[in-house]
Amino acid sequence: MGWGEIRERLRDADLTWSFRDYGAAAAMSVALLPAASVFLWIIDLGNDDYGGGYNMLAVLVYLLAEAVLAPVVALAQPLALTLPSVLLARFGRRRLGGRTWAWHLAAPVGPGIAWGLLAALAGHSPALTIPFLTALGILPSLWVAYVRRRTWRQWGIWGRAALISPVLAVLVLGGGLTATVTGLIPRYEPPRLTTAQLAGVWQGASGARLRLRPDGHAEATKLPLADQKSDAGFSDYTMCGGSGAWKPDDTGRDGILLRLDCGHATHWAFAGTEHDPQLFARYGDPDAGTVWILRRSG
Repeated sequence: MGWGEIRERLRDADLTWSFRDYGAAAAMSVALLPAASVFLWIIDLGNDDYGGGYNMLAVLVYLLAEAVLAPVVALAQPLALTLPSVLLARFGRRRLGGRTWAWHLAAPVGPGIAWGLLAALAGHSPALTIPFLTALGILPSLWVAYVRRRTWRQWGIWGRAALISPVLAVLVLGGGLTATVTGLIPRYEPPRLTTAQLAGVWQGASGARLRLRPDGHAEATKLPLADQKSDAGFSDYTMCGGSGAWKPDDTGRDGILLRLDCGHATHWAFAGTEHDPQLFARYGDPDAGTVWILRRSG
């Protein structure tokens, strides 16, 4: 059996896709970018920003990244998620019958599981990646099936997808914020650590080490502490070692106030979780500074 005959049989079984199918898949994949970005931002509200924030530069970088990603998504997402879903939907409907829209709604689960399991090898949770990837494949798959019954040209396909894009983003934003306010998506809350939980050794990058004793004494090695302010008014840091004292400090975010023989008194805030606590200090620009994180040793 030659390749030509194989292609003919696949075409007869409706298991091929055309350039028009690919264009429809690419159009809706790009249209989903803003909504997907909004969704990831809302999910990120459940993570610790370590005292950082957003500024105009970050927004501009985000918009630039969206523009750069658009052609990449238009090329890759249809091949990885949408077209496999479309072929799976057509195969299932031909073999088992049923409504076209129902098969195109269910079929993205297959590629979503496949790519989610591959992502698990890189350390990503399948419980998050599989639903997310499946959701990314649903609308493009339905869009391909819908466009197939229309006589639109490519510009019409892309134009209508562009009109749908902001609507999807607003719907995701509204639903996500509602879920956050009602507690369905919990916002991050730092742990509340007692003196007993704080006592012990904390370690960080570049050999940073801090020992906190229950009586309020502290010993440090290669630990960054606040130094004089820069010309921009932000606190720099200097590497310190030696002994000093610490005490609980609820100025701003709960944490400790650490004083050593060098540097200035520095606020180390609580981060992490009750089971995996952290201490952190941010130096420089609050929106783009340096964050030092200490983790409990042992």
